[in-house]
Amino acid sequence: MRLWTVHPKYLDRQGLTGLWREALLAQAVLGGLTRGYRSHPQLLRFRAQVEPLGAIAAYLHAVHTEAVLRGYRFNETLIPDLPRPAPIVETEGQLAFEWAHLKGKLALRSPDRLVACQGLVLPEPHPLFIIQPGARRDWEKTKDQVPA
Repeated sequence: MRLWTVHPKYLDRQGLTGLWREALLAQAVLGGLTRGYRSHPQLLRFRAQVEPLGAIAAYLHAVHTEAVLRGYRFNETLIPDLPRPAPIVETEGQLAFEWAHLKGKLALRSPDRLVACQGLVLPEPHPLFIIQPGARRDWEKTKDQVPA
């Protein structure tokens, strides 16, 4: 599961549709509607919010907005109508880590999208997040942490 800190506008078609599905799964997990993925580290920052379901709903609305701009037909009725929460604080290090990760995916799947972002050091964050100085989050899994 990857709930990107990066703004959805940078994702390719596969990334955006995958994000939609994974954010809907996260919504189900946060709502107690599934047994799987309950302890997934990507959910920590949503669980830390006063209203976790409101936070994931706001996250999904931004993904839906990007989908509509591209002419996709994601089902907005799957997102509950909840008050918009306060922004979630995220770090520059986390955003930079995810940006490097996304650029690797784009290089393989959608090089044209990567070319369009050439020269961009850090992307805009997803609208739910505000970025502050800091390192990559400890909950983020890296290749050297995954057992072979």
